[in-house]
Amino acid sequence: MKGVNNYPTTMSGRIAAEVEMNSHPGAAELPYVHKVGKPPKQDLLKEIKTALKETFLSDDPLKPFKDQPRRKKFVLGLQAFFPILSWGRDYSFSKFKGDLIAGCTIASLCIPQDIGYAKLANLPPKYGLYSSFVPPLIYAFMGSSRDIAIGPVAVVSLLLGTLLRDEVEPSKPEYLRLAFTATFFAGVTQATLGFFRLGFLIDFLSHAAIVGFMGGAAVTIALQQLKGLLGIKNFTKKTDLVSVMRSVVNSAHHGWNWQTILIGVSFLTFLLVAKFIGKKNKKLFWVPAIAPLISVIVSTFFVYVTRADHDGVAIVRHIDKGINPSSVHEIYFSGPYLAKGFKIGVVAGLIALTEAVAIGRTFAGMKDYQLDGNKEMVALGSMNIIGSFTSCYVATGSFSRSAVNYMAGCNTAVSNIVMSLIVMLTLFVITPLFKFTPNAILASIIISAVLGLIDYDAAVLLWKIDKFDFVACMGAFFGVVFVSVEIGLLIAVGISFAKILLQVTRPRTAVLGKIPKTTVYRNIEQYPGATRIPGVLIIRVDSAIYFSNSNYIKERILRWLTDEEETFKDHPRIECLIVDMSPVTDIDTSGIHALEELHSSLQKRDVQLILTNPGQTVLDKLHASHAADLIGEDKIFLTVNDAILTFAPKMEQA
Repeated sequence: MKGVNNYPTTMSGRIAAEVEMNSHPGAAELPYVHKVGKPPKQDLLKEIKTALKETFLSDDPLKPFKDQPRRKKFVLGLQAFFPILSWGRDYSFSKFKGDLIAGCTIASLCIPQDIGYAKLANLPPKYGLYSSFVPPLIYAFMGSSRDIAIGPVAVVSLLLGTLLRDEVEPSKPEYLRLAFTATFFAGVTQATLGFFRLGFLIDFLSHAAIVGFMGGAAVTIALQQLKGLLGIKNFTKKTDLVSVMRSVVNSAHHGWNWQTILIGVSFLTFLLVAKFIGKKNKKLFWVPAIAPLISVIVSTFFVYVTRADHDGVAIVRHIDKGINPSSVHEIYFSGPYLAKGFKIGVVAGLIALTEAVAIGRTFAGMKDYQLDGNKEMVALGSMNIIGSFTSCYVATGSFSRSAVNYMAGCNTAVSNIVMSLIVMLTLFVITPLFKFTPNAILASIIISAVLGLIDYDAAVLLWKIDKFDFVACMGAFFGVVFVSVEIGLLIAVGISFAKILLQVTRPRTAVLGKIPKTTVYRNIEQYPGATRIPGVLIIRVDSAIYFSNSNYIKERILRWLTDEEETFKDHPRIECLIVDMSPVTDIDTSGIHALEELHSSLQKRDVQLILTNPGQTVLDKLHASHAADLIGEDKIFLTVNDAILTFAPKMEQA
């Protein structure tokens, strides 16, 4: 398309103008170039409103309420807080059959696990069962996931137990009260994040860090179970690998109990074989699900018949009958333990939240339905707040139980209600039968459960895709295994933030070249066939330009220019430096100042600075700061090709 003289100026901030070739001696008429003009002025309040909406209301939760009568709005409001009122209207007997089977299956898995997980938290076994009774009921009414199974989990139990033991000895009554206080604040933290729609904060813990932390926690939990598996009485209170192995070796000559080892290793082998069968044949998912309960029944019967407890086999002993008593009066709302409970609760609550949301999203993706992360947080927070009032400790979504729930054919959260009712019956009727259950079998159940948290495939994939992610993963893993759970968690968070800071402060830049027979310009490292334009250096900045990276970007561009001049001394001198700003989503005052300094530095080297395709936000700020006038509005183009057509037409024709 050829340009025509006196082409009229268009509206909407764009100026359609042709650039005449008279400015390039000896050249013919230049093809049409669409120039970038000053964009229309944006309304400040509208910009603020849009920014707040995208930050806190990106999913537009108020959309269903628009143009609805008051009564309908009230009903929609109730359904937003209690999703069961929405999907419950379409509930049918066929769905209930699937939920009943799934609920019974996960109950058979959760009962023995709960007793073991309570021990991880240094709590009596009954509190593990309590935490699988009330929280799942609350979640069933308020949660939006159809597949997640609620209850105590290994990692949170270990984390909670470790943090609590650092403050109070488990034998003291203050320990239990502090556990309820921490659970209360864990719930408050979760509900607050959900209510104020701050769920995006948990995304700052990267997937790589989570994989490493979970794997390290799994190894630590398994090592802790050596006490029960080997029958050791005097065991270290530390959780690091060196201390645990030293304790195991030192007690080898006098502290191991062969009957306990026989029971533990035999049933651990049985559980691992059952898990292998379930993994190989998905239709036999119920085999690993029912295996822990079978192990408890058989081992308890064996100990009762042989009275192996008289030979040093440690047993669970008494578990109180009855459902959860009130614990409102046990929570510290004042005094020195209030701050300690708050600190522990926030940490445990965030880890529990991260695990639950990740699990919920995984299964929602598999069944192709939407999961509202903020509603999940409110539901999880509410169940933990109410749980802290009813003698429960921190509960969340369990991956192993959720996987069994999914494979058992659950349709809705009613499976959690079924599981909760079975746990209630257990508390009323069956708890005395657990008296002779050996601790070794609980250790075996926990070891077999946590081995699934070690994701070897994910670690290998991290190594292949992103070496920095792999370092983050290994840092969190070794921090947990060789130091402590808290240090591992700090390393995980620290590395996640370090990666964000590194990407923000050291963004990528690339030299662009022209793809042959096209008008497209791409990274010459990605496309080795792309050709440089003699006399022109084209740089793409792959990040927003902020105070944290503006100086680096300016210096990096100048370094690109110096390197290019030194490498291609025999080529024409670089007269134009084009900065492709397509990926630059925003710029602040420091960024604009850096561009002005770059322009000044290039002027001294007799090199023209040209900008291409700045976004509306960037262009607004360039004009508001008069940086566009300094650089020259005639040097801001829509595309790299337009800039080349204007400033290097001979090269374009070549």
